[in-house]
Amino acid sequence: MNRNPSFKPYTRPSGGWGSANSVRNILSREGILASGGLALTRQNKVDGFQCISCAWSKPAQPLPFEFCENGVKATAWELTAHRCTPAFFADHSVTELLSWEDHDLEEAGRLTHPLRYDPASDRYVPVSWDAAFAEIGRELRAITDRRSVVFYSSGRCSNEASYLYALLARLYGNNNLPDSSNMCHETTSVALPESIGVPVGTVTLDDFAKTDCIMVFGQNPGSNSPRMLHPLQHASRRGVPIIVYNPLRERGLESFTNPQSPVEMLTGERTRIASQYHQVKAGGDLAAIAGICKALVAMDDAARAEGRRAVLDHDFIATHTQGFDGFVAWLRRQDWDALERRSGLRRAAMEATATTYAASASVLGVYGMGLTQHRAGVETVQMLVNLLLLRGNIGRPGGGICPVRGHSNVQGQRTVGITEKPELVPLDRLAGQYGFSPPREPGLNTVEACEEILAGRIQAFVMLGGNFVRAIPDRDRMEPAWRRMRLTVNVATKLNRSHLVHGEISFLLPVIGRIEVDMQASGPQSLSTEDTSSCIHGSRGVRSPASPHLISEIRLVAEIAKATLEPNPNVPWDAWVDDYSRIRASIAETYPEIFHDYDRRMWEPGGFHRPLPARQRVWHTKTGKANIITPRGLDEDPDMPEIGHDVLRLITLRSNDQFNTTIYGYNDRFRGIDGTRMVVLMNRDDIDRLGLAEGEQVMLRTSARDGIRREMSGFRVTPYDIPVGCIGAYYPEANALLPLWHYAEGSKTPAAKSIPVTVHRAGAPAPQQAQPELATG
Repeated sequence: MNRNPSFKPYTRPSGGWGSANSVRNILSREGILASGGLALTRQNKVDGFQCISCAWSKPAQPLPFEFCENGVKATAWELTAHRCTPAFFADHSVTELLSWEDHDLEEAGRLTHPLRYDPASDRYVPVSWDAAFAEIGRELRAITDRRSVVFYSSGRCSNEASYLYALLARLYGNNNLPDSSNMCHETTSVALPESIGVPVGTVTLDDFAKTDCIMVFGQNPGSNSPRMLHPLQHASRRGVPIIVYNPLRERGLESFTNPQSPVEMLTGERTRIASQYHQVKAGGDLAAIAGICKALVAMDDAARAEGRRAVLDHDFIATHTQGFDGFVAWLRRQDWDALERRSGLRRAAMEATATTYAASASVLGVYGMGLTQHRAGVETVQMLVNLLLLRGNIGRPGGGICPVRGHSNVQGQRTVGITEKPELVPLDRLAGQYGFSPPREPGLNTVEACEEILAGRIQAFVMLGGNFVRAIPDRDRMEPAWRRMRLTVNVATKLNRSHLVHGEISFLLPVIGRIEVDMQASGPQSLSTEDTSSCIHGSRGVRSPASPHLISEIRLVAEIAKATLEPNPNVPWDAWVDDYSRIRASIAETYPEIFHDYDRRMWEPGGFHRPLPARQRVWHTKTGKANIITPRGLDEDPDMPEIGHDVLRLITLRSNDQFNTTIYGYNDRFRGIDGTRMVVLMNRDDIDRLGLAEGEQVMLRTSARDGIRREMSGFRVTPYDIPVGCIGAYYPEANALLPLWHYAEGSKTPAAKSIPVTVHRAGAPAPQQAQPELATG
């Protein structure tokens, strides 16, 4: 792979030939140009497999090629012809592999054999499955404090595996079930129940075809969920205004050429996506949405005073909401100067959005981690809900709230019990089904698990997928603490850094992937997942497993459970492994309101929709109504110093060539960066003001008063269209700069979209701070 970095602005639309070439390149690079192309015809189809990348909605009538560029990359990454065998580990010590980059570790290929860390040789060596399960069971049984074991899961795990895994944890004796949602949309899961009584969005794909206006906040579909560009393109072509609030100008939000349209590919035709594009500063969305709401109230005042039709939906507000009067009084007290300063936008921009919104009957509010990963992320999401409620846009066709979830089943695993919050699980039903007393104490979320690891109170960590050590904040503190644990169990398909930062005893256990045929005693098995619109779909593997030595996640969980737990005649581990439909029958018994007739309905085109009372304007909140919640202030990051001097706000970003911690390559096409990930994107005014130069190597240092030095060197200064006072760097590399305690209040989602940092020339001493530092949490 070419590693000579180049930097050239990208002016083409998203999609188009850039996407087509990227697809061809990765299929070729992974050695599956023909076979991978055949598998892709079954991706996101009713009789095929559900994408292992993002959770974007799957249509009832799919396109012939119902996949996107990043979906192809994820499929190629899993179906790769490359193999990471025991011979690979014989050639490379763990210490050596720790020096490899993230991409290069995974590019070694699919893991083929179960492995155990050997401290004498500093290598992973083969181990039999029976020996692995026996030792894991002995270690877990020997731990007397059951709260000192963590059961983590990534958002790729199927509903079936997730249900068994959650049951394993609770039978073991705790609710320590953190998952990847803790790091991205836990803010949503806290904010929405308080506002509208459901923890997920209210929008389906059909609503995109019925809407009159789409507002997008802090979401980049071009890199994070490219299939979303299709409904956005259709909406734009029928004249629907699409209003974007995002700090960076992203190609996927500006223009799109559909790579599945021969006409567009041949003619170069492009569709404008955003009709308004407002580059809000990092941490400014709360103030920006408040400004839109304030403008709407002023428009409503004027309309009613002049005898015209009201702008706000007062009938809906009176019938369905609580808190309107207090919220409006708060809005009237807000000063436009403060709204402009804190949002980084002019008043005219917020009023333009309000005018367009007021003229639209049905409106969608779409958002991503640009809202959730801030100190006041919960209040910011609730402010967006307030904006929608002012005109009755919850429970209306073409209207609603649409959080865009990340990993392919991060929402579904929560639905079937992966949560540290016992109040969200029907524990009494589980007790009746399986004849045990489920633990009632709250478990550990991701941040809390990290805190306990730092304190030396976690003895074992079981990781069902994911790359936890690389994904979490405060990496330089966490890695040494991680090595002090007694047992780490890593379940994976490919090698990643978490497997190399090991406990005293460490296992690396490879499993069958979702795209592969899972053959059990009753025949080939099916799985299920839930997409971001709360639709549940069946999934069938289509390719032979990468190695005959792999087992399924279902069997792995069951074998660990059998080796660890006392026998329980009510828990049929072996029967579940033989036939996954029996797992689905058990899920339906635990959650009958959602999963009745599970085996049949999951094969319906478009999947089956879980009940969402808010879509019917039934509000399962404490007040029995939708709550219009007044925030405490205007800042998404209230502890941070003002932008503008030495302290800048760092936004961590994905590239076009990655998904979460998986790095497919070093080409961020849309941002014009090729051959490196060690860049810091800066406004030219900040570069000049700080006396820096394009291409210069700099160090970033976190500004915090906790006595801990967090800094990273080797970033290349790269001019970019980003608001003054804001800078961008790639996740997960920049996670070392994120304090563990810098998280959203109420949800503990790491506040990775606004990290206070200073920028220094490489080797230069740090100047004295010109602004107050960030207080400790």
